[in-house]
Amino acid sequence: MAHSSLQGRLARVGMDGELPRRADLPLIFDELDYQLACQVYLWALPLVSYAQWQTQHRDVFGAGDFDLVHYVSYRDRLGLITANGTTPYILNFIDLGTTGPLVIDVPPGHTAGGFSDFWQREFGILGEMGPDQGRGGKHLILPPGHEDPDLDGDYFVHHATGLNIMFGFRTLDPDPDKARGLVEQVRIQPLHGAATQTRLISPQGQPWTGDQPRGLDYWVRLHDIYQREIVDERDRFYLAMLKQLGIEKDKPFEPDERMAAILADATAAGELMAQANTFAKRFPGAKYWPDRQWDLVVQLDHSDQRGPYYDQLLERAAWFYEAVSFSEAMKSQTPGVGQAYLGAYTDAEGDWLDGAKSYTLHIPADPPAKLFWSVTVYDTWTRCLIDNEQQRGDRGSRDPDLVVNDDGSVDVFFGPTPPTSGTTNWIQTIPGKHWFSYFRFYGPLEPYFDRSWKLGDIAR
Repeated sequence: MAHSSLQGRLARVGMDGELPRRADLPLIFDELDYQLACQVYLWALPLVSYAQWQTQHRDVFGAGDFDLVHYVSYRDRLGLITANGTTPYILNFIDLGTTGPLVIDVPPGHTAGGFSDFWQREFGILGEMGPDQGRGGKHLILPPGHEDPDLDGDYFVHHATGLNIMFGFRTLDPDPDKARGLVEQVRIQPLHGAATQTRLISPQGQPWTGDQPRGLDYWVRLHDIYQREIVDERDRFYLAMLKQLGIEKDKPFEPDERMAAILADATAAGELMAQANTFAKRFPGAKYWPDRQWDLVVQLDHSDQRGPYYDQLLERAAWFYEAVSFSEAMKSQTPGVGQAYLGAYTDAEGDWLDGAKSYTLHIPADPPAKLFWSVTVYDTWTRCLIDNEQQRGDRGSRDPDLVVNDDGSVDVFFGPTPPTSGTTNWIQTIPGKHWFSYFRFYGPLEPYFDRSWKLGDIAR
């Protein structure tokens, strides 16, 4: 007799009185391992995301620990999860287990950036919101457990919370020549040993992907980065789950046929859970205005991902499935400083945004952004900029040709073909693919915070 109230694999389990039939125990263990793997998938999203991106820097672009990759063109950014299409990105992924302590020398200028571990927890800020306040200086990065050295000169000291780190920044000066000149002055050097040359590497339009791998490759990437990282105390139960799945420190990952099939299924199921958790946020207060479809995208409260009595597992999974990196500046509550992000995953009627259909977004006059605003379209499957024939995924206040209505409002159009008004305010979408949008405020102002300024929905 089967257990009639159960679903899935467990529905096939026969009962021997009050106990499962011994011959059916493998079904139960398959389900246990599958459920463990689904939870590990959600837990590991930020770690696997950065680990994947690190391999692209090394294997595709040829970037080493002391180099910087400069993402400027639209094609450069096509592998970068929810990149903005306006400001350049300059970054690299560094293995402190190989380099030891680092010194990063940054010139004065309009920049915003910082340092984070591979759980995407920020542990240092530089630029206008950092301790240098845009005046530049030397930033000393110390690996975990490394004591402050006795050094001559002034340094901003940052204690890394992982062995693998991301160093990244954006130039905020609208003049591309000034921005490029600033980037070229950044230097990454080991604290001890011979000086190195910091190369500025361009992706040169090469195809690459920074989104998490699918299938068994997800677990291959997780195993690899686990070998090169410290064990975080709060993750020990998840590491016990990894052990059950065949991923351990200092041991090869060699799943048998049974485990490989379970892990492949769990990757697909885990991604479905991640999509629902991200694109249909059920966190309290996720809707920024109760009568609009726009979500407050970043549900994390702080960079350490800690809530008052728990760690923000699902909030973290939601953000790091659809995006990369988190900074306190993204949750700025100071008018005119930092950034704010709203996301729309459905139209005004609550239906998924369809690349075969045409939509309009009405942006009322005076969007509350001190620096600039932009609206961007992303592919839901990759969470990257839409790879359309137009090779343009955003429109914003920095576009000199943007058409502004007589009352100061702006209408942006989305669809596979341009509207009758022309292509200037149009972003091309792709039939057969769904998409979502971010609306960014750089330097959000008081009408954003008090919600007195209200963005329209994306409407058919």
